[in-house]
Amino acid sequence: MLTDIEIANLATMKRIGGIAASLGITDDEYEPYGHYKAKINEKFFSRTKDHKEGKLILVTAINPTPAGEGKTTTSVGLADALNLLGKKTVLALREPSLGPVFGIKGGAAGGGYAQVVPMEDINLHFTGDMHAITAANNLLAAIIDNSLQQGNPLAVDQRRVLFKRCMDMNDRALRGVIVGLGGKINGVPREDGFQITVATEIMAILCLSENLADLKARLGDILAAYALDGKPLYARDFGCAGSMAALLKDAVNPNLVQTLENTPAIIHGGPFANIAHGCNSVRATKAALKLGDYVVTEAGFGSDLGAEKFFDIKCRKAGLTPSAVVVVATIRALKYGGGVPKSELKTENLAALERGIANLGVHIENMRKYGVPVVVAVNHFESDRDEEIAFVTKYCESRGAAVAFSDVFAKGGEGGRSLAEKVVVACDTASSFAPVYPLDLSIKDKIGVIAREIYRADGVNFTAVAEKSLAEIEKLGGAALPVCIAKTQYSLSDDPTKLGVPTGFSLTVRDLKLCSGAGFVVAYAGDIMTMPGLPKAPAALSIDISDDGVITGLF
Repeated sequence: MLTDIEIANLATMKRIGGIAASLGITDDEYEPYGHYKAKINEKFFSRTKDHKEGKLILVTAINPTPAGEGKTTTSVGLADALNLLGKKTVLALREPSLGPVFGIKGGAAGGGYAQVVPMEDINLHFTGDMHAITAANNLLAAIIDNSLQQGNPLAVDQRRVLFKRCMDMNDRALRGVIVGLGGKINGVPREDGFQITVATEIMAILCLSENLADLKARLGDILAAYALDGKPLYARDFGCAGSMAALLKDAVNPNLVQTLENTPAIIHGGPFANIAHGCNSVRATKAALKLGDYVVTEAGFGSDLGAEKFFDIKCRKAGLTPSAVVVVATIRALKYGGGVPKSELKTENLAALERGIANLGVHIENMRKYGVPVVVAVNHFESDRDEEIAFVTKYCESRGAAVAFSDVFAKGGEGGRSLAEKVVVACDTASSFAPVYPLDLSIKDKIGVIAREIYRADGVNFTAVAEKSLAEIEKLGGAALPVCIAKTQYSLSDDPTKLGVPTGFSLTVRDLKLCSGAGFVVAYAGDIMTMPGLPKAPAALSIDISDDGVITGLF
């Protein structure tokens, strides 16, 4: 059996100019990055600003398990299948982070015969967007420390510098650091820390900006520190918003690639819906909507994280109206949620499936609360038994969701025909999309709505630290913003060990952060970290490159 990277290396790719031409993108509206990658520039957005938009399909999933669900694979295969049905379709995905690629999760280019290519480029440096975001982020951090060193003209309180450094790699040792050691020449000593690049406010700003001017304004609005007298200090006060925007001049433009079946794919913006908002960029989605009659996009992890933020933050801010939502699951994952060990998931176990499917039921109900038609995509495995398949089908239909079993991993677009047909029907069904909470609620009440309606919590507890942060955020005018809850992806609750549908729990918010540039308030729940660590056996140990440049071990 071929590995993902071996399948990708055997692909017959079209030159990127041909992909652009098939979409009607003119030569001066894209900038090639080699033969198979390009960036779509501002000339395209100017020309197409009044063009009709296609139908938007969100792909989300149940809570992830070690058994795997295949959300990105389903997204790619669905886009290919829709094109096979004669529907002009564009794929719009998030960019992978190097943290998972070299950590435990692997890449984010799909799998099997449903991949975006060039797979190794996309999963590694791609067009340099992550590096540009890292540089822009760390420029502001350096400017703040330099201001402290050069007489501290803004009277920065070194105990209240909020802005952290970043890198796009898992490294738990950098969660808390001391900078400025080594004497006066090396700066002012203070506590600092690192986040992974995709969890930074710069990433969120890039994803939510309409254009370069909007990006620059948002960068200036970043709350960076407090002065000794308690005055808030923003990035614009340090005078570096322009230089940060200059570093992001190219990164703000979406990236154009293709699938194994030559379906156009626009990949741009950040993952990590557990510690960030987990959606691709507004610019990428809007570009795709101008180019295709159907657009398939995804949001990170389960619907309790990525889809909730997609609807309540991204769609609200960008004025997007989704036509359908696809919830991805596998019978193996549902049995795992029902208590079956990973080693026994291939064995038929209807009783465990009946226990574990409740998690899927919650995700279906959650998506229906947004007024959008729901289709369940079950990634099919040879170990799935007829009784199990029949049970899942009946369960989903009884909850108002169409269901299709998908073989896109093994068969590409052809294996997703049934799913594509049901998604087309869903897109033709009237959608009454609305966010789950109004913006005029208090921050506490917004968090409460999400906790009760999406997580099924009994209530929300705020620590003393969170209460203090909340008071400061409200004083700064953040009460009218949407909320972005950072919590574990493995459970509907904030406890990763509580699988299925936990009951009798309260969400604990330990702190809050105002992301004034991005335009939302982050609430940190449970023990979630914004700088992940590497596992005992990271994927990096299996990745290699031959003397002639052939990469192996990527997945």
